[in-house]
Amino acid sequence: MTFDDLCHRARSLVRDGGPRVLLGIAGSPGAGKTTLAERLVRALEGERGDGAWAAHVPMDGFHLADAELDRLGRRDRKGAPDTFDAAGYAALLRRLREEGDGEDIVYAPGFERELEQPLAGALPVPPTARLIVTEGNYLLLGTGAWTRVRAALDEVWFCETDEEERVRRLIARHERFGKAHTEAVAWTHGTDRHNAALVASTRERADLVVRVG
Repeated sequence: MTFDDLCHRARSLVRDGGPRVLLGIAGSPGAGKTTLAERLVRALEGERGDGAWAAHVPMDGFHLADAELDRLGRRDRKGAPDTFDAAGYAALLRRLREEGDGEDIVYAPGFERELEQPLAGALPVPPTARLIVTEGNYLLLGTGAWTRVRAALDEVWFCETDEEERVRRLIARHERFGKAHTEAVAWTHGTDRHNAALVASTRERADLVVRVG
């Protein structure tokens, strides 16, 4: 499936005069979810000549803060399902749908990579946005509050790439945001690998599998 095919599929989810649509992109760490989501939103906005028709709302803004992870004893597993506020994420998705015909901006949290911390109110979603593209590791996870996340989405794609390339990207990302090479390699082959295996087990629940080069 080409990128143009993906644009057509995403565009066709939205009906003229219909409700706001939420499209999810799941996948393992480093699979290319964010790149695909950003490219998709840019392309759809460019087609319409309207930068407010589609919006990108990542799951990363629902990382628990490091102080809370320390309190819970989970900081060494940052990125695992229980290091996110899954219920809060599900609540935002429901709000985005329910307020799709309203007049107010909905503010979503972002994630500051250099600080590795969530950032409240960083992403404005205007009322004119008819397609919301959200992406994250655990959109298809069938446990706990994550089930509410899947229920809030109209369609979910699973993004995957070559495993060696995925690992290379992850190590480079960790180094770019402050980890020493040995620490980046250890984290990628430890915490990230465990999380990736869990995410891969949800692949069959996706509506579409997207192979990213």
